[in-house]
Amino acid sequence: MYYIRKKFQISAAHHLNLDYESKCTSLHGHNWVIEVYLKSKQLDHNGMVFDFAKIKNDISGYLDHGNLNELLPDFNPTAENIAKWICDSLGSKCYRVEVQESENNIAIYEID
Repeated sequence: MYYIRKKFQISAAHHLNLDYESKCTSLHGHNWVIEVYLKSKQLDHNGMVFDFAKIKNDISGYLDHGNLNELLPDFNPTAENIAKWICDSLGSKCYRVEVQESENNIAIYEID
């Protein structure tokens, strides 16, 4: 099995739709740190599990400096939901995504 990990950072704004009072219901931004993990039993014709540049372009290119509520309108853009969306977006080779919205707040989505 081959494994790769890509780590990158984006800046993006969001607000959360919550059923309790919180500062997070107001529009605010984070410098998100994202780590994605992919695996494959075989390498592609280029000798890769997945192109690192494509990962960054597909995710960072879409989300960076955007409003996540507008870019991801189908769900409440919590770190947990963003992690799952990234994993789903990268396809079947992606098995784990970590989304850090601040230094001590990290959400992890992992396929069993």
